[in-house]
Amino acid sequence: MKTIAIIPARYASTRFPGKPLALLGGKPVIQRVYEKVAPHVDMAVVATDDNRIYDAVTGFNGRVVMTSANHKSGTDRVKEAYDKVVEALGMEYDVVINVQGDEPFIDPRQIQAVKDCFMDAATEIATLVKPFHAEDGLEALLNPNSPKVVVGKGGQALYFSRSVIPYLRGIPQEEWLSRHTFFKHIGLYAYTPKALARITSMAQTPLELAESLEQLRWLENGIRIVVRQVDIETVGIDTPEDLQRAEEFLTEIKRRKGSL
Repeated sequence: MKTIAIIPARYASTRFPGKPLALLGGKPVIQRVYEKVAPHVDMAVVATDDNRIYDAVTGFNGRVVMTSANHKSGTDRVKEAYDKVVEALGMEYDVVINVQGDEPFIDPRQIQAVKDCFMDAATEIATLVKPFHAEDGLEALLNPNSPKVVVGKGGQALYFSRSVIPYLRGIPQEEWLSRHTFFKHIGLYAYTPKALARITSMAQTPLELAESLEQLRWLENGIRIVVRQVDIETVGIDTPEDLQRAEEFLTEIKRRKGSL
């Protein structure tokens, strides 16, 4: 099974402009993402619309593709980048993995978990979830920037929401985490090339627009999204404050390695 990881990276960001080029432990964030992913796939490619990011990636000898600045989602950017790679190399891949460009601590086990979903030939799209734990606290569960997922018995996503789902009727909110297992969505996706082409040709749907979650478009159109559960926490970067947390996390990782 041949896999390609495409890492969409935009310079423009409302909350953190220039985020892919922000330094984390002396390296650009995008370089740390690329170096984490590349050893675990057959090919890794950054997809960007900005010459500064393009130059930075070529500067550390990474593969990069220029894409349109007009894409509405990272998935659309991934599709354009994939098509350009296929055209340039004359070869297809079995699985396309969409890795967020702001996840410098993505774990190889997460990549493997989403790849494993495609051992079942019926899988078209796969993603990951992580259980919320009581120690995470109610604030983490209620955070609308952390989408929740309801998972069916067959291991498929039933719904994604920024609200807490399911609602535990008759149970005090402060007891929810101890009375039910809620799942946090981890924004790592993988698709077959055929599924990627299909979902990027679809018009936006009412649920997608309501929640601002593009995966709801896929569910509304009847596509099954396979879910694999992991229990690995990483530190994503959405704001300058997150970058500071990431620096502290990186320092702790280095300290632990040094003590081994």
